Amino acid sequence: MRGVVFTGDRQLEIMSFPDPTPGFGEVVLEMKASGMCGSDLKQYRRPKGVRQNNGLATPVGPTIAGHEPCGVVAAIGPGVDPRQAQVGQRVMVHHYQGCTTCNHCRTGWQQLCQQTSVKVYGNNSHGGHANYMCVPANTLVPLPEALSFTAGAAISCGTGTAYGALRRMNISGNDTIAIFGQGPVGLSATQLATAMGARVIALDISPQRLERAREFGAAETINPSNADPVEAIRDLTHGLGADLTLDTSSSPQARIQAIRALKVWGTCCFVGEGGEVTIDVSPDMLRRQATVIASWTFSNVGQAECARFIIDRKLSVDSLFTDQWKLDQAEEAYKLFDQQNTGKGVFLM
Repeated sequence: MRGVVFTGDRQLEIMSFPDPTPGFGEVVLEMKASGMCGSDLKQYRRPKGVRQNNGLATPVGPTIAGHEPCGVVAAIGPGVDPRQAQVGQRVMVHHYQGCTTCNHCRTGWQQLCQQTSVKVYGNNSHGGHANYMCVPANTLVPLPEALSFTAGAAISCGTGTAYGALRRMNISGNDTIAIFGQGPVGLSATQLATAMGARVIALDISPQRLERAREFGAAETINPSNADPVEAIRDLTHGLGADLTLDTSSSPQARIQAIRALKVWGTCCFVGEGGEVTIDVSPDMLRRQATVIASWTFSNVGQAECARFIIDRKLSVDSLFTDQWKLDQAEEAYKLFDQQNTGKGVFLM
């Protein structure tokens, strides 16, 4: 089979790999859709010869990219419970694998495993930008018939990440939320928060992305390159600030603005990977009773819940995708995605 491998300095190769065979407790998926995520760009842009795995174990040999996998079960190894997987079943992948037995793993949060080096598919273990993918059966999340494979790919990271953050903040129809960054995760958050009844203020420096945010339900849009976003948010909230803010950009400037745009007793959440922020604790947080939290993707339970929410609210998650690609077009696909002014891309197999 063939798979996309990031080689560094904005370069990639489509390499040949042996077709996978499932071992004990594993399944092989025939890939149908594999989404492109903003966090891919950290691996795509890394210098040649340097691994950037956020503290994860370094893989041996080239690693297939793609951590938004969605496909059909093609083969099942020994020891797999029929309730976990059946040949022909439509599935998403919760793209982490820990020890499977600690409290975090058993409650669906394998990425928080404290007992072993966590595998992250598409990062330090083979991902979904390939014809086939081999994963433990316990990472599978059923894909309902009402959802397309492309929707399943989005839920498997970007859209699921947005959903997990909104749930973590206990968002409601009483809230105004300012969402910093309208890339795939931010745009998903705009769509989901609107469906949850909240008033959304969307921020991005790309006019194209702000236009899409309006199409996805944003009540107001702000371009931080044209106006002070903190003052603009206060102007839109009777001088009080937003009830909630969500930063999806990883920009240090956006992160501190997200904190300062809060009203008293407000909550700010970070989901963007990497980067830093410098907080002046007294004026930024303490004297406004601000809460600052982080949300790292979602559990496998949350992933399934996100899928049900999308079906029940009849949301068009497929509309997130502006570009569909074949594996042979991977170089062109990531050059376009690297510009960060388009929508979401997906590889269809």
